[in-house]
Amino acid sequence: MIHALPVLRLLKLHFREAQIYWWIDSSLAPLIEGDPDLAGVVRFERKRWGKPKHWPEMLRSIRWLRAQNFDLIIDLQCLARSGAFAWLARGKLLVGLDEAREGARGYYDRAAPRKDYFTHAVDWYLSVLPPLGVPVHKKFTWLPENASVAADVERKWLGVHSKFKAPHSKLILLQPGARWENKRWPVVHFAELVRALAQKIPDAQFAVLGGTDDRPLGEKICDAAPEKVLNLCGATTLPEMIEWVRRGDFLVTNDTGPMHVAAALGKPLLALFGPTEPRRTGPYGQLQNVLRLDLPCSPCMKPDCTFSKRDECLLALSPSVVLARIAATIS
Repeated sequence: MIHALPVLRLLKLHFREAQIYWWIDSSLAPLIEGDPDLAGVVRFERKRWGKPKHWPEMLRSIRWLRAQNFDLIIDLQCLARSGAFAWLARGKLLVGLDEAREGARGYYDRAAPRKDYFTHAVDWYLSVLPPLGVPVHKKFTWLPENASVAADVERKWLGVHSKFKAPHSKLILLQPGARWENKRWPVVHFAELVRALAQKIPDAQFAVLGGTDDRPLGEKICDAAPEKVLNLCGATTLPEMIEWVRRGDFLVTNDTGPMHVAAALGKPLLALFGPTEPRRTGPYGQLQNVLRLDLPCSPCMKPDCTFSKRDECLLALSPSVVLARIAATIS
């Protein structure tokens, strides 16, 4: 979704009077509700609509989509369900990506090919625009500040934890979770890194980002320096997470969502990569800030490791190496 936002920004800049709606999984809807470039959000209730008793709701949503008589529909997810809903909406022109997975390509009137295997997802998404007469440039704000959410962050955390407002302190954010287990740098390494950074940068403060399932990871990191670390795992909404990243001075992250948020905001970061390919889905505009080991199996692009030394691509990435890269950037 973060990768797709530049398409929205440029469409709205070019078609200033356009009414643009975003069809999105309901779990991610809070990220874009109230966005200044959107006329509305159409929620896809993936879990709820999996049960036949809720199919009438799904049919009502499809009828609503058809009633809008859209001039243009763009599918950047390129999955069977997104392609099907885009086609069922019956817009005048349906544009997507030339991607073979799940057969979504068959629904489209027009599809944008990926220039090559290593083309970043952001650039691939943007390639749908020139054929529509929409110029591609960088004169837009990727993630505008949400003033009310920023105020909530100030009230709920920064006003209570005054150490995060010290004028000369450095706020270092940590993202230890990831959807794939083998994309996670070991939490013991994160803890060791925090202990070392706390000694090397005395004015550093830390906040751990993540979902509810990541809370045990945050607790282990907090144990490394209890007086300096705030565990935010499971405590923030998605919009609040964005505002925390906006406030941070640096992010140490696995290959996961907050990494893309930091890249979109232009925040300094260090991304730790193992099984995935950073040139395709790394931190956009900051690929020089990716740290990975050169192993014969990496990137394997698989959620399960089959290498002789299991998960070696991240296990062998030592805290001392990570520390050196961070210290050189923010000391």
